[in-house]
Amino acid sequence: MRVRCTVALALAAATLTGLAATPAAARTQAPEPTGTVTVPDGRTLFADDRGRVLDLRGFNIDKYDETTEADVRSIAEHGFTLVRVAITWARLEPTRGRLDPHQLARLQQVLGWADRYGLRAVVDFHQDVYGPKYGGGDDGVPVWATRDDGLPFVPDPNDWFAGYFQPAVQAAFRHLYDDPDLRRWQSDFYTRLARELRGHRSLIGYDLFNEPFGPVDGDPSDPAVLAASSAELERGRLAGMYRRLIAAIRTVDTRSWLFVEPTVLVGQGVPTALPGFRDPRPGAQRIGYAPHFYSTPVEAGQDWDPTDGFVTAYTAAITAYPQAHHLPVLVGEWGPPDARRPGNRELVRQQTAAMSGFAAGWTMWYWCHGNGGYCGLGPDGRPAPGDEPVFAPYATALAGTPVSERFADGTYTLTFTADRTTAAGWTELAAPPTASVGGTPAVRRNHDGRIQLRFPKAHQGDIITLTVTP
Repeated sequence: MRVRCTVALALAAATLTGLAATPAAARTQAPEPTGTVTVPDGRTLFADDRGRVLDLRGFNIDKYDETTEADVRSIAEHGFTLVRVAITWARLEPTRGRLDPHQLARLQQVLGWADRYGLRAVVDFHQDVYGPKYGGGDDGVPVWATRDDGLPFVPDPNDWFAGYFQPAVQAAFRHLYDDPDLRRWQSDFYTRLARELRGHRSLIGYDLFNEPFGPVDGDPSDPAVLAASSAELERGRLAGMYRRLIAAIRTVDTRSWLFVEPTVLVGQGVPTALPGFRDPRPGAQRIGYAPHFYSTPVEAGQDWDPTDGFVTAYTAAITAYPQAHHLPVLVGEWGPPDARRPGNRELVRQQTAAMSGFAAGWTMWYWCHGNGGYCGLGPDGRPAPGDEPVFAPYATALAGTPVSERFADGTYTLTFTADRTTAAGWTELAAPPTASVGGTPAVRRNHDGRIQLRFPKAHQGDIITLTVTP
């Protein structure tokens, strides 16, 4: 192999805070992930219909009644290509058998904004602590689909996650997984919603069930008990739910990607016990894996301890399953509550570096302005201190096979191997508007503002390095 060239993209350091070059209204749709490619290190990555490798990056837009058109436009203007849109069954079907027209119209509006500004969207069927009966507002499963056998629920104001272990919530999950009528009603809801949304250009698929949980047989404070219960759930009840929901959506939509989530124990380094899933669509399967990437101590309010081995343990825990089943990994949620703290700043750096080695895309939690509170932007609309690596340049579409990427001290470096797509295909790079390009490739700015690079003299197997420097 030969090193063909190094391309230096010179840009002002101040422009690293935003990547757009033209108004987002002029943007075309980000490339669609129509298939996958498996690279030599075992990762399965998204690919478009030209064979280019796609890197989907963006943010969650939570509580979609609070999301504005300006938010969606700003996400595109910062160079991102993906949003994960949280929806809830309780909101959309407050009365059994009828979708709420206002809530459906609102969801259609948000996806319409994604259409307009060139983003791709994953719809997330969200829940926290089952549903609104247990203090979650309208987040999760509707009250009419909640059965808890009259068992008690005592909330802990200092630990919302402890609600999952309350007897009422444990019973509610068991009924959801086991009762034939609840299974049918849930599947019917997924089918009807997929029928309503399938016309959107932006829609690439569905995250089938946010942070799944279920019955725990024994003391949940015992890590061994919790791990055993999680594995039993994933092999049995949860796998059965995913098969039902995959089948339900496929009756009306054979185009979308369908993403399965493991339990949250993956964040503690526990590998998933999920089985593989068969996609009934004609042609290649469109099933993906959507774990979350959270540190439990950081979620509890601590600053991250870089010596705790979390990132290494997490990476080891999530890689075997998608490699065995050739699934692209889309990290649906990640990020600390406050990236300004020194440990959390390092956590963001290590997480973004780790995801470049195992993920086909990610959506950070989440897009808002504020001081801490997970907000990716500060009150001034600039990247929150500590979140700079999140806003680094990256290749949205790569005509080649990725080898590695790195962002350090304001410099972004991408190394890839030339393949059959490289000489004739355009690599698209999200980079600041003042970027200029020197070197040997053909270079142009498309009307979306992204830099496009082509290497007409590249030979298959050549190693190419791109560097974006301040």
